[in-house]
Parts: sequence; structure tokens; C-alpha cells
Amino acid sequence: MADPQGKRLVVVGNGMAALRTVEELLALKADGFQITILGEEPHGGYNRILLSLLLSGEREQSAIITHDHGWYQKHGITLKAGVAATAIDRVNRTVTDAHGEVHPYDTLLLATGSHAIVLPVPGHKLPGVVTFRDMKDVQTMLEATKAGGHAVVIGGGLLGLEAAMGLLKQGMQVTVVHLLDLLMERQLDRVAADLLKEELLARGVAFYMPAQTEAILGEEKVTAIRFKDGTVLPTTLVVMAVGVRPNVDLARTAGLQCGRGVVVNDHLETSDPAILAVGECVQHREVTYGLVAPLYEQGKVIARRLAGLADAGSYTGSATSTRLKVTGIDLFSAGDFLGDGRAKPSPSWTPAAGSTKNW
Repeated sequence: MADPQGKRLVVVGNGMAALRTVEELLALKADGFQITILGEEPHGGYNRILLSLLLSGEREQSAIITHDHGWYQKHGITLKAGVAATAIDRVNRTVTDAHGEVHPYDTLLLATGSHAIVLPVPGHKLPGVVTFRDMKDVQTMLEATKAGGHAVVIGGGLLGLEAAMGLLKQGMQVTVVHLLDLLMERQLDRVAADLLKEELLARGVAFYMPAQTEAILGEEKVTAIRFKDGTVLPTTLVVMAVGVRPNVDLARTAGLQCGRGVVVNDHLETSDPAILAVGECVQHREVTYGLVAPLYEQGKVIARRLAGLADAGSYTGSATSTRLKVTGIDLFSAGDFLGDGRAKPSPSWTPAAGSTKNW
């Protein structure tokens, strides 16, 4: 573990995992830390979970900001907003940012998150093709909705369906395209998936599935999308919601052990004990997490260890659950829904009241 007396803490990433870890550290009143946060996005922290409600118009941008610039100033934190980290010098313990500024650290915390997967089909760089990952993506989609028309959302998972409903609420015609014939196949069985599809059809979402995208068509901007079976759908907006990958580029370049994510032990240490990692970029016991609860659990362990607490504990993994954030549809999934012989119910977990709904 990095020396808890080392007070220069540099955090790469300004997302929910990074900020929860810093909040936990502040709550422990661990004095003397000099905290610098490098964030690629040009603003303070916000609740990424609520992006779907921002897209649908149910929340204003100001309502999802969790940490404005005043919060950083209040706590003596140096925020480098809109500035990416570009290199780690592990020998001299420094981080260099995109402006060439060098930030010395005693402990470095990587919270680089994930990046959206973009299908490398012809036309994927055309204006009108967007992912659904950050505030800028939502702003791009909202601008596109002003002209109305048809949108195609590639991906029938959680984010794809939330994007589809948001665009529908903004007045666009929406078709969801999915590689499989089953929605949210990582969370739902056939019966539940069919019930969800029926509910979304009744609300006006169209589906084309199973289907494989072959190309996005257009000269100066998107005009249509073509599938492997030759079908062409006219569209002015294509949203790719086909998953994310842990962002390990910086860690890998620095020579840290990486698999699918940045490999950490139960203390959230990387292969360099002066460098910790938290959040979606982490691979712990062969598992990566894309939900917020595990990230918060990791952050609490890191904060307690940085504060030098004797009972800091360790991180041994998390049970996960998923909730679809579409107003009027109460969908909650937890555990191993396939339920083979290795799956066992937890004796201590029961669904919260109102967490399920009979459609």
C-alpha cells in the first residue's frame, strides 16, 4: 500500500467513482492531503446515471451537477477541468497532462472509467452518429431532436432503451436495432424481456431485431443505415449504445498490469503500490463493474486506507443489480437470472417494497 503519510494525492478522472472516493476521504477528516483532480470534461462532477432523464427533458443540466466549481474551492481541491492526463512517470511519481503541466504525487488514483464502444462500420464517423456516454453526447442528441425526424438506436441493452425513450419523449420517431432477438439479455430472461418489449411498443418505440449493422449511409451527414440483410432505414441520427470498455490506455502505457481493466488486489492497489484504481476501469478478481454501487464500495475502502485507519478493511467484490430509468416502467434485475445449479439465493436479500411491477 502507498504510504498513508504521503499527502500529495493526484486523481485522474472526475467522475462519480473518483468524487465519491474523495468525499469519503474528506468525511474522515484526514488532514493535510493536497488533492489535484484531472478531468477530461470541461465542468465539475455530475450524476451520469441521470443522463437519460436529461435527454428526456425530465431534468435540467443544473439539476444533475453534483459538484460545482465552488465545491472544489471550498475543500481546497485543485480541479483541472477539460484537461486529460497523458503520461505517468512511475519512477519520479509524476503525471503529465495535455497542457504539458507536471503533477507530482505520493499516491496516484486512477479513475479513468470506460469509453463507449463504436462499431467500426463504414460511415461511423459521419455527423449524426453519437454514443450515449457523457453530457456532450446528450447535448448533441438534444440538438438533433430540434429538427425532428427518425432516430436509430443500436443496442437493446439498458442504455439503448433509455436513449430510445428519451428521444421519443423529445418528439422523434425511434427504432431500436439489436443484434439478438432478446432485449437486455444480460439482465432479463425471455418472459421478462418480452413483457418489456410489449410495454415499449405500446409507447411508440419500433424494433428491428435481430439485425446486424453493415453501414451508415450519407455524404456530409447521416441519411440512412443499412443492415446485413440489405434492409435500409432512413434516419438522421444514429445512437450507438452497444456497450463500454474500461479505459486502460494510460495505465497500460505506464506499464501497469492490465487485463480487460486495470488489475487490482483487494486493497485496490495496482501492480505499482503507489498507484490505486477505482471504478469502471478496475478489474478485480477477474471482474469489472459498470454499476455505481460497487464503485462506491471501492471508494470507501480506498479512502479508509489513505486515511491510515487500522480497520480500513478490504474490497472482496460486489453483488450487482440493475434498474431501468424510464418513467412509468418499474424494472429491477438482480442476481443470476439464469439460475443454473451453481446459483444460490442470498439468505439476507429480499426485493425492496415496490421494486417489481406486474405489467
